[in-house]
Amino acid sequence: MFAEIVSHMKKFISLTGSDEELLASYLTVKDVKKKGHLLKQGEVCRENYFILKGCFRLYLITSKGAEQVIQFGIENWWITEYHSYKSGLPSGFYLQAIENATVVALGRDIQEELFGKIPQLEKYFRLVLEKAYAAQLMRIHYIFNLTGEEQYRMMVQKYPDFVQRVPQYMLASFLGITPEFLSMLRAKKP
Repeated sequence: MFAEIVSHMKKFISLTGSDEELLASYLTVKDVKKKGHLLKQGEVCRENYFILKGCFRLYLITSKGAEQVIQFGIENWWITEYHSYKSGLPSGFYLQAIENATVVALGRDIQEELFGKIPQLEKYFRLVLEKAYAAQLMRIHYIFNLTGEEQYRMMVQKYPDFVQRVPQYMLASFLGITPEFLSMLRAKKP
């Protein structure tokens, strides 16, 4: 079960065999049913999740009562609500499985302890967070500079399997368009 996470880490850092054994002794695997939540609004996020199998969405409920998807996460990605995770304050977000899923859960205190025992892990998480931050900046750039249709076409081109994997209403929410408009875009020839 831990081979995937160790393999992912080794793309960024080197780990010894004893590092791998120590890491495995601290990690917890959780199965999450489709539509199951790892986090709900008002709860404190206490874990960071590495997705072994499945797809997740991080979303909020707007003041108008609509679900707004902020982020998706798929296999070999980390997902959490970092503000709550680091501050210990209640979250304003939900973290939900879109399909049956399996994650490796890493509690905040455990993560800090592992940083002391395997210093390379701090570098790993820094590099992963830098990559995620850059992706979020690009997403914001696209939101302000591309139409909903252009964003959709780009996603279809870059991530065709993913576009088919998530429910249409969630993809529309992520793109900031209505499900009806997305349906029209899907029917339209590129």
